[in-house]
Amino acid sequence: MRKLIVQQWVTVDNIAAEKDGGLGFVSGEPFSEKTEPAFKASVMGLIDSVDTMILGANTYAMSKDYWPHAEEQGEYGEKLNNLAKFVASSKLETAPWGDFPAATITRDPAATIRELKEQSGKDLWLWGSLTLMRSMLDAGLVDEVRMMVCPVSRGEGTRVFHDRRDLKPVEATAFGNGIVLLRYAVEN
Repeated sequence: MRKLIVQQWVTVDNIAAEKDGGLGFVSGEPFSEKTEPAFKASVMGLIDSVDTMILGANTYAMSKDYWPHAEEQGEYGEKLNNLAKFVASSKLETAPWGDFPAATITRDPAATIRELKEQSGKDLWLWGSLTLMRSMLDAGLVDEVRMMVCPVSRGEGTRVFHDRRDLKPVEATAFGNGIVLLRYAVEN
């Protein structure tokens, strides 16, 4: 069975979005010649392990005008753009992705993810999308949470978790760029 992997960029104080909704704290992009090889290998390892990206409507809106045209993102951007995409939305009718195949709209993301998990293929990647992530956690569909912890704090903003969650540590890796990858299995 395929796994649903959630990835969140966070600050050390568990902020996943700044007060204005932005992600100005994110650092350590794996897409340049200067990038630490171990960090780049970790990020590329994730994208190579998935074939489907799941997005909430807000994350889709923030991504659709940048990523399909982000040639400077190199191999990572190419792989990201070629993933099958599903957007959870009750309002969107279409979800274009530049010159790449459009995303599929799902009105019932839990049912869609259950169906996708039963199909053959690589794992599923829920990218950002805090509201969607929380609802998939509540539905018992999340298998792994990957937190990319940036070496900053913000004090205020939107936290990843609003309630209690039992997580089982799988990996903790510190990279030379200051990012720490924390991987957790979700105990459903």
